[in-house]
Amino acid sequence: MLRSMKDLENCTICAIDGTIGHVRDFYFEDDTWVVRYLVVDTGSWLSSRKVLISPVVLGQPDWTERVLPVSITKQQVRNSPNIDTDKPVSRQHEKQYLEYYGYPSYWGGAGLWGAGVYPSAMSSTCGGGVSTEYALRQCDASRTESDSYSLEEGNLHLRSCKALMKYRIEAMDGGVGHVQGLLVDEATWAIRYLVVETSNWWLGHQVLISPKWIEDISWVDTTVSVALSQQAVKDAPPYDPATPPSREQEISLHKHHGRAGYWADEVNLENPQFVVVGPGSTRGGRGSVNGR
Repeated sequence: MLRSMKDLENCTICAIDGTIGHVRDFYFEDDTWVVRYLVVDTGSWLSSRKVLISPVVLGQPDWTERVLPVSITKQQVRNSPNIDTDKPVSRQHEKQYLEYYGYPSYWGGAGLWGAGVYPSAMSSTCGGGVSTEYALRQCDASRTESDSYSLEEGNLHLRSCKALMKYRIEAMDGGVGHVQGLLVDEATWAIRYLVVETSNWWLGHQVLISPKWIEDISWVDTTVSVALSQQAVKDAPPYDPATPPSREQEISLHKHHGRAGYWADEVNLENPQFVVVGPGSTRGGRGSVNGR
């Protein structure tokens, strides 16, 4: 299911032994558009220190009470690396964080999270805890890859979701509006759409634009350039913020823009040994799923 980032803000993060704090922001990776960390304000028990919480440890949310449980303790959070969330987070900072908690690295694999689609597949730790065959394989790989995969201090890939708000959206032939929000897949934590407010451009409405349709982002000029025309954006199906889009509505949106849906990629990653390559045929390995 897709959820608005605004609905996730201020959710309570509950550890095994009590409340950690409340969600204030999210860090997403700017090349994959996947949320890698929740930025949590710990409040008075930890002097309002802001800490990073990985979706890897999230349990089943209680959306009614707006509570996100995590499988770590408050003491673990207290002793975790002190990362300044007001400054960019580098791969080196991430490496220290992941090593502290014993998580395998999420980068370097073909999936959204290592070799898989869901962060829960990485939740078993390398040391201590109950490990799985997947976790052990990922841990072994990450120890090798993390040493060579862009760990220099200046290699910054994480961006604040809050900072992205109000960025201007530029179509191929001019402006179309600004970023009003983000929709995230609660299972994978991938950002599926930018919610774009078009009313400043014409007496319009909110529309959805996939990160896959972005050509360039200028972090200096706060501008997102998309490979769409103004007219295509104007004529796109409107987005109702009161109702999460259904898969049928997503299909209609992608058909409008003549683009393939992201859900086919997930089917491939979940079932790499049975990828459909044509009518009535399959093959091993990754590939496209025709007709999806």
